[in-house]
Amino acid sequence: MVDQPPAQQGDPLLNSLHQRSLLNGKEATRVVLHARGQWASKAEFLLAVAGQIIGLGNVWRFPYLCYKNGGGVFFIPYLLFLVLCGIPLFLLETSLGQYTSLGGVSAWRAICPLFGGLGYASQVIILHGCVYYIVILAWALYYLAHSFQAELPWSHCNNTWNTESCVSFGLNLTANASSLPENATSPVMEFWEREVLRLSSNLDELGPVSWKLALCLAIVWLVCYFCVWKGVKSTGKVVYLTATFPYVMLFVLLVRGATLPGAAQGIIYYLKPNHTRLADPQVWMDAGTQVFFSYGICLGSLTALGSYNKFNNDCYKDSFMLCLLNSGTSFLAGFAIFSVLGFMAEEQGVDIGAVAQSGPGLAFIAYPRAVAMMPLPQLWAVCFFLMIIMLGLDTQFVSLEALMTSVTDLYPHLIRRGHRRELLLLLVCIVCFLMGLVMVTPGGLYVFQVYDHFSCSGASLLLLSICQSVAIGWVYGAERFSANIRDMTGYSPLPVFRICWKYLTPAVMLRQLTRCDLLTPQRFQRLCSPTKISSLASHSSARPYSPALPLSEKPKEQITDIIQDHMT
Repeated sequence: MVDQPPAQQGDPLLNSLHQRSLLNGKEATRVVLHARGQWASKAEFLLAVAGQIIGLGNVWRFPYLCYKNGGGVFFIPYLLFLVLCGIPLFLLETSLGQYTSLGGVSAWRAICPLFGGLGYASQVIILHGCVYYIVILAWALYYLAHSFQAELPWSHCNNTWNTESCVSFGLNLTANASSLPENATSPVMEFWEREVLRLSSNLDELGPVSWKLALCLAIVWLVCYFCVWKGVKSTGKVVYLTATFPYVMLFVLLVRGATLPGAAQGIIYYLKPNHTRLADPQVWMDAGTQVFFSYGICLGSLTALGSYNKFNNDCYKDSFMLCLLNSGTSFLAGFAIFSVLGFMAEEQGVDIGAVAQSGPGLAFIAYPRAVAMMPLPQLWAVCFFLMIIMLGLDTQFVSLEALMTSVTDLYPHLIRRGHRRELLLLLVCIVCFLMGLVMVTPGGLYVFQVYDHFSCSGASLLLLSICQSVAIGWVYGAERFSANIRDMTGYSPLPVFRICWKYLTPAVMLRQLTRCDLLTPQRFQRLCSPTKISSLASHSSARPYSPALPLSEKPKEQITDIIQDHMT
């Protein structure tokens, strides 16, 4: 006879839902939970969540946003959004998964059936993210493979893909501007544009699949598959490497950057305060979206990862610890990045604003150009691209694990038999790989940017966050949810969390959602075929902005203009 669970095992509503969804009440629940698995230790959970939320955005977006939006002043809106929205929603999703022991879809169906669609919406977003996010890792793997050559191919103009307009790094751009050829380009630009992407003129010209990039994409998908194929048993072990190795590389690059000439000037540009920027609504929008994207909120991944915790795990303290780690990593990464950018600006004799970039422009143009100017450039290139791959890899496979968790929890008796889960995972990986092949064509960058802009838009996440807050704060009950956390941890969260769930978080997010139209349209929309982009923008249900499209097609511009946020 199985003993009755203690009263703190959860609310009667959840217990009855568990019993109705399984065959034999609590005994069936125990069987399913055993088959479902748990983290072997708290460290596995912490590293898995850290790997999910600490990704490429911490390295290539947050430092640039600080520089662009007033330096140290940017921390005011960032911390405000973090306290009012980021941490409350982070705790909400993590504790929801731990309390229900269910993935992103089933947890919402169990705790608040009226808002069950929240789980499905988050899984749609995470599926789209899995398709295009991994393409960045394919690019990074391609760069890593070329970093072992005797001379970095993006450091000189003697390659087969270089044009007559290619100009090497050794020139002081200010002093030698008159001697530069018209339409001069750098070797790193031509490597990225002509060798890696083989970029076409617009979205209409997709062209054939690049077999080299397709091979890199297949390798990364294969690695992701084996990281997830045994569920948390395999994921929990892999994160010991993927979540810690980037910190080793980040520390190495930080020390190296601090010893370079011009590093101090770069750090000053990173943190120099400009109080007038606080009046710009774009600064507040950037702060809000950075908190959402960097904390993995509204994607269902936090709920899925929390569901593998033991019931009495202290998810309250874990949430604070992980939020501190995430923001601290973003802040630290700024020193590593801007010290190197300061060195590059001094070497070229230009203002740091001419070299500061975010997104892929930093990873595949600015930083490779900087390491090519250093002694032992191959070593620093390998360190940097290994860090990029590890940062993106654990975000990718942990997201994939969250997706598999949600699907498996929807149909546990169908999928948790034999090797069905492994076969389903293989099918998901193959389908996502095939969908991603369109992004490794000459026109693939345009498709990538459309995915990035529409599939994981800030407006979609803002809308989901409002619905989550309403569901917990008003429908399920903030006090009731706070009591559920007390059942797990032994103490109640601070009263401010109940206030945030009911009032502050939805109010702030609603305000941000109404200001989305103030954002400048993405520059990639001016590079693609107006007909195609207009069609996508008009029929996209997740359209966050109203893009101002050109009346006629423009010729291809420098790829620098595509990915420089400060030029928009």
